[in-house]
Amino acid sequence: MSKLISLTCLLLLSCGAYAQQRAVIDEVIARVGSEYILLSELEERYALEQSQTNDTLPPEIRCAILDQSLVGKLLFNQSKLDSIEVNDGEVEQQLNARIDRILSYMGGDVNQFEDYYGQSITATKEQFREDLREQLAVDRMRGSVVQEVKVTPAEVKAFFAQIPYDSLPYFNSEVEVGELVIKPQANDSTKQAVIDQLTALRQQIMVDSITFEDAARQNSSDGSARGGGDLGWTKRGKFVAEFEAAAYNLDPGEISQVVETEFGYHLIRLDGRRGNSIRVSHILLQPEITESDLEKSRRYLDSIATLIKVDTFTFSYAVKRFGYDKVQSYNNDGRMSNPASGNTFFEIGDLDPDVYFAIDELEIDSLSEVMEFRGPTGDPLLRIVQLRSRTSPHRATLSQDYAKIQDATKNAKQQEYLSDWIERRVGSTFVEVDPRYQACPQIKIWLEDSRKITVGGDSGRIITGK
Repeated sequence: MSKLISLTCLLLLSCGAYAQQRAVIDEVIARVGSEYILLSELEERYALEQSQTNDTLPPEIRCAILDQSLVGKLLFNQSKLDSIEVNDGEVEQQLNARIDRILSYMGGDVNQFEDYYGQSITATKEQFREDLREQLAVDRMRGSVVQEVKVTPAEVKAFFAQIPYDSLPYFNSEVEVGELVIKPQANDSTKQAVIDQLTALRQQIMVDSITFEDAARQNSSDGSARGGGDLGWTKRGKFVAEFEAAAYNLDPGEISQVVETEFGYHLIRLDGRRGNSIRVSHILLQPEITESDLEKSRRYLDSIATLIKVDTFTFSYAVKRFGYDKVQSYNNDGRMSNPASGNTFFEIGDLDPDVYFAIDELEIDSLSEVMEFRGPTGDPLLRIVQLRSRTSPHRATLSQDYAKIQDATKNAKQQEYLSDWIERRVGSTFVEVDPRYQACPQIKIWLEDSRKITVGGDSGRIITGK
């Protein structure tokens, strides 16, 4: 069961549902505004916490979990009041990415996925779609609440000064690494082969030799292939310009000619239009990058590195002038961000092994040789890396660790601001909690601040899940 919960959490970080559909009687145990919390949600999150420890969890853990759930529902309720939107395209993209990640753990075996979850990928996506939409709305609402929070240097110093010396964190040796990334381009003959293939597919679809959906399943190179190319409903601004321009110029049921974007070549079908929203399906083919294409790009990147070494221009200038703008580091002066910490500092264990060996013997500001790696979508990319800084193991100081201390200060201030916002918002929001949980210290605060407490009502209501 713990493995099932863990894989489910790749779909929903809130872990508000198991992969199997509910077939048991359930209860409403709390309400915030128009949002409900079910007993099953509480027990599932408790089971997740239990699966991650060898010890039996104390019963009061349920109080803490319910408190967190109430915060989430309050934020979700407010997101509706503030008309914060999460469009269908965003949800579909997130679902595809998370299912792709699960499939990667299963070696890409769709049959194993469907056996494991007891349903098709399409059915799994449908089950989690609305829960994921809620999670994205909550994240967006939380970001909206704290977006104005800033910290001054004086606040950073004051925050650091209040930490007892014995409690100051001890940092291992860390490095900052810059990267200049380029994306190799396919040669003209390979591109033309893909265009010809899509043109032939379009002709087969037009004469009913194959359906658009089957053509997408058999040929498309992105995650939408499993759903017959369906990208769901979305509004303007979601797709790249070339794709969007072609899609919005189609009539319902019409299939475009071959469209080129940064992702490859597409056939696009308009499936529906609702005001400013459209629903489209596509078939995506990506030209193969040959070894000769890679070698050509290696020589190009190596020549840029040579110009940096002789001070023709700086590494930062080269990133902006020649770098691939779809990687995170492009908008951060070339600095790589550590996903484990959110900042630009890496302990050795956090580095990709190839990057570690590339910088192991570099001097500060020196450049590595050209390296090949794979981007988030599996595309082959090339990069050179620069060692920006290296620290020795040390106890935290303002001079060496200002950026980290600044982040900690900001996080603490944001949490305080969010807590104050929650307290104010609860004062004008209907909150109802099942009597079984009203003795929880965390829950008493909700009931004291709420504008209305109702015992009975919908709380404890029996419902049947599907």
